[in-house]
Amino acid sequence: MLTMTVYDTIPDNELVTKLVAGEEYAFAAIYLKYKSPVFSIVKKFVHAEELAEDLTQEAFIKLWESRNKLSDVQSLRAYLFTVAKNHTINSLKKTLQSDVAKTAILAAFPPGRNITEEHLINKEYSDYLQQQLAVLPERTREVFRQCREQYRTYDEVAKSIGISRNAVKKHMVNAVKHLSSAVQKDLGISLSVLLAIVLK
Repeated sequence: MLTMTVYDTIPDNELVTKLVAGEEYAFAAIYLKYKSPVFSIVKKFVHAEELAEDLTQEAFIKLWESRNKLSDVQSLRAYLFTVAKNHTINSLKKTLQSDVAKTAILAAFPPGRNITEEHLINKEYSDYLQQQLAVLPERTREVFRQCREQYRTYDEVAKSIGISRNAVKKHMVNAVKHLSSAVQKDLGISLSVLLAIVLK
């Protein structure tokens, strides 16, 4: 089993080059480096650990299968997170086609709400998120979007905006606190569910 290799010290852009060339050790290094963060992203959407593990594995398989198209990728991290998120959301949509699964998912919503599959994925939720983001201070809104929509780290956002990492963390805490409270109160769902629906 591959553990520490020379690839661990190679920048992502060089790993991508080796991956495009079909070098399996580069792929293994990428897998070891990003397996945990990708799993964490998927787990926020599906909550079931075993399913999250399967979807994580499948996301890396998609990365390998599409390696010939990665030459122009600027950020391996962002690209991989996007692949994992999209694959997870598509899998959830397919699951919704099952009456049993749909019933289990909809059962999590408060009684009395006329929630259908269409409501789960329609524009209503996207509009709502934008409305809630609009009431946040501009800096807080920008930090949230960079962290959640662009999958940037706190350090990357801090450098991009020109503030400290601690300041970025405070903005995210405030944004998540506001959004979580509003989403739970107004829609009766968790923030993670809303983001899984609208951040496609």
